Amino acid sequence: MNSVERKMSSYSKALVALAGLLLAISIFVPIWRIDLDAPQYPEGLNLLIFSDHLGGNVDIINGLNHYIGMKTLHKEDFIEFTILPYIIGFFSLFCFFVALLGKRKLLNILFSIFLLFGILAMYDFWRWEYDYGHNLDPNAAIIVPGMAYQPPLIGFKQLLNFGAFSIPAIGGWLFIASGLIILIAVLLEYKNKLIMNKLNIIILLITSSFLMVSCSTTNPEPIQLNKDNCAHCKMTIADIRFATELITKKGRIYKFDDLKCMLNYSKEYSLLNEAKFYVSDFGGKNNLLPIESLYFIQGSKLNSPMAGNVAAFYNKEMKDATKAKLEANDIKWVDILTK
Repeated sequence: MNSVERKMSSYSKALVALAGLLLAISIFVPIWRIDLDAPQYPEGLNLLIFSDHLGGNVDIINGLNHYIGMKTLHKEDFIEFTILPYIIGFFSLFCFFVALLGKRKLLNILFSIFLLFGILAMYDFWRWEYDYGHNLDPNAAIIVPGMAYQPPLIGFKQLLNFGAFSIPAIGGWLFIASGLIILIAVLLEYKNKLIMNKLNIIILLITSSFLMVSCSTTNPEPIQLNKDNCAHCKMTIADIRFATELITKKGRIYKFDDLKCMLNYSKEYSLLNEAKFYVSDFGGKNNLLPIESLYFIQGSKLNSPMAGNVAAFYNKEMKDATKAKLEANDIKWVDILTK
């Protein structure tokens, strides 16, 4: 009787095996990422932490950190990169071993040591960030008294003119999902149908949330007149009729007071083929609309803020009327790009 009670259900075995598969995948993809955002890097910089190496813009970040006295990042300086793949591999194999034998005692041991490892891993990461941000070269080119540059463990932190955003990468989310799946298997072994039903609902809600997030798109932000500044010329946006906006592939939004500023900024940072462009409807309610839906005219009497003198219209009749009134000419988007 006791031996039967110690056996795991088929459902729990399948969950633990799934956790083992997710852990195996996490070895080959980035586990954590730190994104750095600054005006001079419109697409941002990122540091990707794999189980056995660093990825992303490591060389650029090392070059910037040299000026403030931070240590350079080298794979050889981290013992974690030597042992972490084997530790994750051990947990992956342990999951398959537990699923194969189907013993509840082994399941409980797996969950306990997995949880302990997760806590120790986060502490080790925090300790590295603390050392990295506080042990600075006293002879650095830029020294701000009392300033430390410790990146956030998770979330956002402003470091001089850089915004640092630290979150799990795909491997980290797989690692977290594995822990939650093992926890679900542990709870299910209590044979409580109420718990099982609630867990199924939670799993469904979590899955739906991930799908909604993955399918979401970034929309343009409304221009705050006389408050928002142009990302290129730094002037305050005062005429909503000429306001424009671009959204990068990473969802970063930049606002401009003139189409000319947006194009100059895009050319400077090689964003012409990497961003979505939105322009105010000159003849309508000044909504920011995608360039594909607009008609354009150009003329000196438009008097746009930075002398780009291009206006956009959603309504063709309104465009034609304004063109005649201000003695402007039609111009296509492709021609605007080449000017």
